[in-house]
Amino acid sequence: MRVEGLIDNFCAWLHSFAPVAGAMNTAKLHLPLLDSFVENPNDHARAVADPAMKGGYFLDVDVARIDEVRDLRHTITENNKAAIALANAIAEAEQLLRDEATGYGMSELYARLPEEVRGCAELVYDLDHHPQLRFMEALLYRTPVHRPARESIDLSVDDGSSPPFILSTPRLPAAGHLQLPLRLADPAIDTLFACERAGRPADELADLLGVGPDQRDLLLSLLTPERPLVEGRHVTEGARIRYFGHACILLQTPSVAILVDPFISSDTAAGDRLTYADLPDRIDYVLITHGHQDHIVMETLLHIRNRVDLVVVPRSGSGFRQDPSIRLFLEAAGFHVREVDDFDVVPFADGSITATPFLGEHCDLDIRAKTTYWVDLAGKRVFVGADSSGLDRELYARIRAVLGPADIGFVGMECDGAPLTWLYRPLFTRPIPRKLSETRKLSGSNAAQALGIVQELGITQAFVYAMGEEDWLQHVMATSYTPDSYQLQEVDEFLLMCKREGIEAEHLLRHRELSW
Repeated sequence: MRVEGLIDNFCAWLHSFAPVAGAMNTAKLHLPLLDSFVENPNDHARAVADPAMKGGYFLDVDVARIDEVRDLRHTITENNKAAIALANAIAEAEQLLRDEATGYGMSELYARLPEEVRGCAELVYDLDHHPQLRFMEALLYRTPVHRPARESIDLSVDDGSSPPFILSTPRLPAAGHLQLPLRLADPAIDTLFACERAGRPADELADLLGVGPDQRDLLLSLLTPERPLVEGRHVTEGARIRYFGHACILLQTPSVAILVDPFISSDTAAGDRLTYADLPDRIDYVLITHGHQDHIVMETLLHIRNRVDLVVVPRSGSGFRQDPSIRLFLEAAGFHVREVDDFDVVPFADGSITATPFLGEHCDLDIRAKTTYWVDLAGKRVFVGADSSGLDRELYARIRAVLGPADIGFVGMECDGAPLTWLYRPLFTRPIPRKLSETRKLSGSNAAQALGIVQELGITQAFVYAMGEEDWLQHVMATSYTPDSYQLQEVDEFLLMCKREGIEAEHLLRHRELSW
């Protein structure tokens, strides 16, 4: 079964959930998207049908449903007045700072801030005297800007088809989909997915989920009397790493299970991948490297929350809207969370997890909520690099000077990512020139940069991952590689470089298992 967490029927992720970023995305992305569809539905239909427009911001909705889209737009507008007002006030406040905050004291500007900003933001300068708004994010979670009533879930059977792109298309009611007005933190979600290990009567589940008589047959169609568990989910000796696709890896010994950037297929019938059925009964730690929608994936996190003890996340930049707190987000969504900063250590019985710096990949924005991890496990040291870039190989030399060498390394090589405005446009209050946007990308390492990471860390076994190639990820990734794609050419070049240097290297795709 697939579960999607929703905010106003759009898929929930960090920037749609966190109060300030969520307000900006509602006002500057979701509502304009809905308006555009209502005004020109056929333009959206043509764009969705064009492979060259994959990953674009167009609604993948039948044009015949224009009235439903119009109604959704009205509902969002009526129910999110505080958030929309905050988004508009932020633009007004920033214009005030541009006009008036010239490096001199800002005390008198507080009284001139829009009402929606007063009392929840601090006016600060950086060290070059550029003014900024710093928000009290934890406070805003306790105001009408954050409305838990916006939350719901969508349940369906994963039949192998790809849902619409999560950043652009709301989830309207559809055949075979059960939408329930549950908060993401509702424990009934955990009870439902815990049935994968210990079943419960369907009527009892229906009552817990609040499913009325008219929807019980639909709920029954999503359930199965069989438990989709497979042999080999647990480790009885030594250690094992399993690759589940994209940036998701599972590190296991008989005493610990550590899952990184969970993004897991629910299509157990596919037969060519690891799925939820391959997970152990308990997951001691989930490690999140950063807040992008392909690394903190709510459809997977909600599915596995019932078996997770602790989620480890990087500390945020404390109040700037481009860097919302992952901890506050996940706590509001019902998870037990621990924040870590660089070189913080999380010890466990036969090893440890160490947070280390993450460089680049965020379009040169001041975003602190990103970390790589070192996992010491059964005599080996594993570097989990996600999309951290080798922009400055000296960083990795300095990390090695602190921690020593790594044995195994996972390195992201999506080296020509989307431009600044593809993901961050709603957070800006002034237009971004296209040329500027194109120079600031969501890119990982190219071949030379990846080799620099591997060499500086002393890695002897390197794995390229986090490329977004697997077909079951495309509703989140929207990647379109061909054999001639620059990214794949760089991967091939990296593998050749490693071979010349005597470093074992491999490009991961679909699934892989490594034991020692």
